[in-house]
Amino acid sequence: MAKPGITITALATLSVCLLSGAAWGQKYPVTPAQSATAKQVAQAGVPLSELAPDAPDSYTIKSGDTLWAISSLFLRSPWRWPELWGMNLDDIRNPHLIYPGQRLVLDKSGGLAKLRLADGANGEPVDLATVRLSPRVRSEKTSDALTTLQTRAIEPFLAEPVIVEESELSSAPRIVATQENRVMLSRGDRAYARGPSGMPLLDDKNKTQRWRVFRNATPLKDPTTGEVLGYEAQFLGKAELVRGESTQDTENRDGKLQNVIVPATIDVISTKEEMRVGDRMLPEPEREFPSYTPRAPSGVVSGRIVSVYGSAVVNAAQNQVVVINRGRRDGIESGHVMAILKDGQQLVDKTDPARPQIKLPDERNGLLMVFKTFEKLSYALILDITDGVRVGDRLTAPR
Repeated sequence: MAKPGITITALATLSVCLLSGAAWGQKYPVTPAQSATAKQVAQAGVPLSELAPDAPDSYTIKSGDTLWAISSLFLRSPWRWPELWGMNLDDIRNPHLIYPGQRLVLDKSGGLAKLRLADGANGEPVDLATVRLSPRVRSEKTSDALTTLQTRAIEPFLAEPVIVEESELSSAPRIVATQENRVMLSRGDRAYARGPSGMPLLDDKNKTQRWRVFRNATPLKDPTTGEVLGYEAQFLGKAELVRGESTQDTENRDGKLQNVIVPATIDVISTKEEMRVGDRMLPEPEREFPSYTPRAPSGVVSGRIVSVYGSAVVNAAQNQVVVINRGRRDGIESGHVMAILKDGQQLVDKTDPARPQIKLPDERNGLLMVFKTFEKLSYALILDITDGVRVGDRLTAPR
């Protein structure tokens, strides 16, 4: 691996994984469509008219920056990062990470825009010479590398399966008893659980089994059709299976043997809210290492905001998470960027003697990015807005 500053593309890495630790070592994907866009731009160039009106002549990357925000400094549309890559495709054959301290210089010569990495007192572009790599292993700190966006708002959602089908929770294992008849369970408490009828909750001697505990599956309805698209379950915490469910023969009050159920034993290992008897459990999914490549959906898309997560109000602000009424069945993927539209107000034209009813045009209110998809619904992060976002607001392609 070449050290940072040798072959780093300017802002090309909006495909960077939102991960930490060993996951940084994974490859950062670039789709064939994005590569094709970059090559097309490399041949045709980016007209100056495509730049943001106040695009700076140079910019130095700072700790805490995000690639989304930096890309929006240079282009009118931040999701069009492949075009930025194409602006420097002669020097950069494959996008990598960018780091704080590096300086980006915008070259506007010849009526076309190019973005280069600068190094030197006068901000002259770096001559990106070919680097010959030695056949040896070398570790390198990447914790300072920029991510696509701030991840704090979505970290809880990356592994919590909070949208379920109607029958999924009702048929899931459930907590049936507590020690000493406790009403509420918190971290460190022991409890007992059973699987659905005919499916006892069994342990696996070869691996640790962890479960996520949920309650109150709230139906999420399509604002337009009224169709129930899924159920959002309230995440309570995690539990670990200690012993599996079994049966045993024991004497009843009459002294006769009878076969009774011995529920599984679980230990509560973390809580977001207190648990209780009747709460349901779903297996903890394998940890995902998603990568987010912000991009416009292909074709015509439309949708609406269904709910604001974790809030009893209908308004959402920047960096809040919302549920939208589009999912995998609609071709929605993680990374898709959609524009939020604010419905134009309906009012009476008092300047007209006939007093006709008029509707003001719908105005674009901001952008959101999908980061987790389900069959009929998706979670999305509001990236930027000019006014409050409400449940029922329409979504469309960002172009």
